[in-house]
Amino acid sequence: MTSGAFAVASSDEGHSQGGGLFSTDPTLRADFGYKSDHLLAQAAKVLIKTYYGQAATHSYFDGCSQGGHQALTEAQRYPTDFDGIIAGAPANNFTALNTFSHAWTAQSVYLNGGPATITNADLAALHEAVLKGCGAPADGIIADPLSCTWDPATIKCAAGQTSTSADYCLTADQVTTLRRIYAGPTDENGELLYPGYQLRGSELNWAGIITPATATGASGDISFVRETIRYQIFNSPQPTLTYKDIKFTAAYYKKVMALGEGMYDATDPDLKAFKAADGKLILWHGLGDQHIPAVGTMAYYKAVQKVMGGAASTESFARLFLLPGVAHCGGGQGPNTFDALTAMADWVTKGQAPSSLTTKSVDSSGNTTATRPVYPFPYIAENTTGGPADEAGSYTPVKSTAEAGLKLNWLGSFRSGYETVGNWVDGKWVVSKGKV
Repeated sequence: MTSGAFAVASSDEGHSQGGGLFSTDPTLRADFGYKSDHLLAQAAKVLIKTYYGQAATHSYFDGCSQGGHQALTEAQRYPTDFDGIIAGAPANNFTALNTFSHAWTAQSVYLNGGPATITNADLAALHEAVLKGCGAPADGIIADPLSCTWDPATIKCAAGQTSTSADYCLTADQVTTLRRIYAGPTDENGELLYPGYQLRGSELNWAGIITPATATGASGDISFVRETIRYQIFNSPQPTLTYKDIKFTAAYYKKVMALGEGMYDATDPDLKAFKAADGKLILWHGLGDQHIPAVGTMAYYKAVQKVMGGAASTESFARLFLLPGVAHCGGGQGPNTFDALTAMADWVTKGQAPSSLTTKSVDSSGNTTATRPVYPFPYIAENTTGGPADEAGSYTPVKSTAEAGLKLNWLGSFRSGYETVGNWVDGKWVVSKGKV
């Protein structure tokens, strides 16, 4: 609810159907890739001025997942559209994410194309083993999962041992699956093909996405890959391709990443124009995200810091907040409700940059059952007072050496100038490089 303080607009990104078939139309591909929200912003501003007799005082964008992708597209390509942008769990590295990251987890779970080695039934016991291995506190929330390097082989079944709910252990194939999921997609030289991987402690959120209900069932990752490689990445439809057809080699990676030429991606770390327009950016990501690994957003933010002149220069207009235990765009085990819009409005209108955000757990009756602060990257909330784990006042900011020192050996790169612009010219769709 906005209590009348905001006029709200949204779009369907140029299509109403599910799946990726719409991308076979080049106009709809461009609408989805980068145009729709820019055109929406232009139209909304005209309507607001006409209806209210005056222009909107400020404009904000708030989106998560694909909405987070759109948010970063706006900051990178159209830096004057919005005064404040909130980008949650952004799917901004779209091509590599939907091709290589999701296919890697699918091929890891369905080893050699066989039945699933890990199913939803495994997740509770597996998660408990991870919490124990990572030394998690009693509330079961790992504040800094990057710092945990627990190896699944530590609970590998001994010869003749059978896994039970009381004595959970992993088969050799399950160990292989989990090691691959925690490591992320790599080529033949060990270089990541997507700058991220599943963090330890996210296991309870994998159900239906990374793991299926039964060994012969299908996971969500399979469908994500299928729609992307059949209709979105290649220059013509490839309706028979499946996750099994993805090759994790440097040559295949370069081939795939060159096809879209950045049409779907929003990975440019150069936000100088957005900063010059006095724009403000709040990035946030749940550390238990089962769809889009939070490490990818950390990697992008560190690339922004490098281009923008360091941490202090970046924090003057852009801050990243990481939510422990929170799944994709909400849910999960950690406090996942927070008010980023008020924080953004205060930053834009009062110059008050958010030094923290207070997250809450809210039950079905609307009652707050726990609160916890989250601090700007690379700081984490640590209970240094010994107070109740479910009260925000028990926590203080502590710099994470794991987050601050994050380095990724990634085959790709965050770079400027990859953007593409498509238009109809003499009856043909022509794509040229360059920012919009």
